[in-house]
Amino acid sequence: MSQRRTSTAGTPIHPGEVLLEQFLEPAGLSQYRLARAIGVPPRRINELVLGKRGISADTALRLARFFGTAPELWLQLQNQYDLDRAQLALQGKLEAIQPLVTREGLPD
Repeated sequence: MSQRRTSTAGTPIHPGEVLLEQFLEPAGLSQYRLARAIGVPPRRINELVLGKRGISADTALRLARFFGTAPELWLQLQNQYDLDRAQLALQGKLEAIQPLVTREGLPD
């Protein structure tokens, strides 16, 4: 997950898109059925799939238990999405920041 994940349009991929395309659709599982199976309101899964909600630690634990994955997978997807969005939003401003140079002349 260290590389920036973007769609073909160049926009970051929301973890809800991963949930839908790599987990729900291949399993033939509806959002409603997933929500009931993991004990969350169906709206939570719907908002996640639509990219309107992020994955919390609570949701990551539930998804991991259900799908047999690590909770860190879900949190890393969310973290990468957040970082990618911030990087796009701050691109010009970040380039203007000069890195700190130590006395030896090498960045720390």
